[in-house]
Amino acid sequence: MIDLSNRVAIVTGASRGIGRAIAQQMARQGAIVIAAARGENARGVAEEIQGSGGRAEAVALDVTDAGSVERVVASVLERHSRIDVLVNNAGITRDQLLLRMKRDDWDAVLATNLTAAFALTQAVLKPMIRQRAGRVICISSVVGQSGNAGQANYAASKAGLIGFVKSVALEVASRGITANVVAPGLIETEMTRALTEDARTEWASRIPLRRLGTPADVASAVCFLASDEASYITGHVLAVNGGMYT
Repeated sequence: MIDLSNRVAIVTGASRGIGRAIAQQMARQGAIVIAAARGENARGVAEEIQGSGGRAEAVALDVTDAGSVERVVASVLERHSRIDVLVNNAGITRDQLLLRMKRDDWDAVLATNLTAAFALTQAVLKPMIRQRAGRVICISSVVGQSGNAGQANYAASKAGLIGFVKSVALEVASRGITANVVAPGLIETEMTRALTEDARTEWASRIPLRRLGTPADVASAVCFLASDEASYITGHVLAVNGGMYT
């Protein structure tokens, strides 16, 4: 069984969906989870974890605000003296065909999905280098590998995460730090539950495993990459997509 006992893990976008599942599963495996989201949104998942006997703290984090990133990282270090895992999960969509896409929608998606990962990773690498240990895990998407009509901004941001992580992995490997990507396919979330039954059936038909993934499927992959069992894996893209893209 994967053991993350006493590892301090920051999870962004932890208030719902995939981020919430990651926070919950990491806590079940012993991690001290810093559940980060805008405003008070992460309080619910932190309270759920605490109620189940796990350890979690909710922090307010605007990933697009450099000052907010610096304050959160500094406060975690002040309370725990170390950061062992960073999961860059926060993300947004602003879908539109490229010819109709507004520049603001492009900028907002890149700022939240890609630039924020740069800022957070840069901030946590300093303590990780001192520790000579750490795990950086970024949540990309199958569309960052395959592309998707109407999602040029989202696909670009998720593809950018892959290049970013591969580069970071090369820079910090000598310090005992790994950097990897998890690329989910179509996952059961609030967004996919809003699809019509016909649309869900049509999407599922494209997936060799014939089902949508669950947030727990993604969380399991993240916990593996955060564990000692993955100590010799870095710069890797782990696809969690049921075989829909290889």
